[in-house]
Amino acid sequence: MADAYAQLAMRTVTIYTAARLLISGFLLAACGVVGAEAPQDEISIVETPTVELIYADSDELALMERGDSVNIAATPISVELPTPIPVPTSDWRPPPYPAPWAIRPEDHFYFDRPIPSGEVNWPNPRYRYGSTLFGEENIHTGVDLGAERGTSVLAAGPGEVVWTGYGLYRGIYDETDPYGLAVAISHDYGYHGIQLHTVYAHMQSILVWEGQRVETGEIIGTVGDTGHASGPHLHFEIRLGDNRYWSTLNPELWITPPIGWGVLAGRVEDTFGNLLKEYLVQIFSIESGERWDVWTYAEGTIHADDFYRENFVISDLPAGPYEIRIDFAGRSFSTQLYLYPGQTNFIVFRGRSGFNVEPTPTPVDLTKPPDL
Repeated sequence: MADAYAQLAMRTVTIYTAARLLISGFLLAACGVVGAEAPQDEISIVETPTVELIYADSDELALMERGDSVNIAATPISVELPTPIPVPTSDWRPPPYPAPWAIRPEDHFYFDRPIPSGEVNWPNPRYRYGSTLFGEENIHTGVDLGAERGTSVLAAGPGEVVWTGYGLYRGIYDETDPYGLAVAISHDYGYHGIQLHTVYAHMQSILVWEGQRVETGEIIGTVGDTGHASGPHLHFEIRLGDNRYWSTLNPELWITPPIGWGVLAGRVEDTFGNLLKEYLVQIFSIESGERWDVWTYAEGTIHADDFYRENFVISDLPAGPYEIRIDFAGRSFSTQLYLYPGQTNFIVFRGRSGFNVEPTPTPVDLTKPPDL
């Protein structure tokens, strides 16, 4: 299997550049920024290089997940890179797919995880992107990875360090800054011609400096709890355009999922097409009976993906059959779907009209993957 992933990693990405390139036991909330008013300046457009992605088909994925050797002969497709709650009972994760990763052209898993495998490197389910904890906190513009204090923080992609230290929110030195000790990286690639940045906050120590070039997986610091944080964790953001608080996108649509696991995103509306805010979506594994809860975005300084137009995302779901439930207008609505690995799976709920899921071929056996 290592040979297969080495082939994929070597052939997946060619960067055009001359340079070298939680679940924790307590609530890791309190990452918001207080008193923010969005300025009206426009996003700056930059020239960015392109990256070549190979779209592995389902048969190749199945062989890779089983550990067999795979000879990937697909022709590279040139794309332009551009940013009490029931929780899962297991904290085990397979290693992630190699970044950049895309089975479908709509996906953009361009970043590795900023916390290494073997540590808590998945989002805290209690305070996801777009959450306010029902008004208890300011809207969350990133995800929290609840690794222990002192855990290595890794660059999620290659690029140049453009900020280190206190004061990221206002861009001037400020030890009271809510991000605490933070690092920002401007990456060697963008999305649709717009620059991508990643942010790493609440750190205990920083091991890089402004202007330094870093590679994917390079250690840039350690996990801490500086700034507006109630415990050790890494606050991680994806920013598209200007490197600022008001330019974020949901990181769960940008970091690679674990091998054999996938992402579920959706748009939850009322009967008239209005987005339902901080609304409960219940997800049940038909195989294991395990349950996940996720809430739709609150209203504020966050942005939906330009393709999915989602208002909730939950990553790190094992592939398999699921039932999705939403209560609306005194009724309980449900639908079933097979969640495919290595990609974003998408649903829409429209009030009294219920769910809209792409039809599954019949006959249906939800205990086995559909034929691809």
